[in-house]
Amino acid sequence: MRYFIFIVCMCVSVSGFSQKKLAKLLKQQNKETIPYISVDSLKNIQEQVTLLDSREEREFKTSHIKDAIYVGYDFFSLDSVQEKLPNKKSPIVVYCSLGIRSEDIAEKLKKAGYTNVLNLYGGIFEWKNNDLDVLNSKEKPTDSVHTFSKVWSKWLHKGIKVYD
Repeated sequence: MRYFIFIVCMCVSVSGFSQKKLAKLLKQQNKETIPYISVDSLKNIQEQVTLLDSREEREFKTSHIKDAIYVGYDFFSLDSVQEKLPNKKSPIVVYCSLGIRSEDIAEKLKKAGYTNVLNLYGGIFEWKNNDLDVLNSKEKPTDSVHTFSKVWSKWLHKGIKVYD
């Protein structure tokens, strides 16, 4: 029994430590010019927002959040987004793997006049880490998540890590 309690305490401790490390990483990498939305908050309003996936196409095809629109990062086209989302007051949540590239794309949207843009804290990794569904290119549930690289894969704790 003591051993079980020890294991539970260690898991909670490691989870909290991981969150602190993620917060530190995001603070270092982001300017925090775009407000974050948590996974818990997004899952409650997902149908009311437009989700934009700012990862690369191979990442999106491996898995994405339901109803997300692929916009990419390296070849992001503001014109393409403006065609799909002409109402600049529409609620938009941008995500990537962890929330770093998505901040860059969200800043471009904000600069273009979009007024209701949020960045998903922890990105698709945090979404999957919270046992929420991701879909493959055939829109079927999958456990695979493209982790961008082996270095970034340490942030994905649940699911199957895929990288080139």
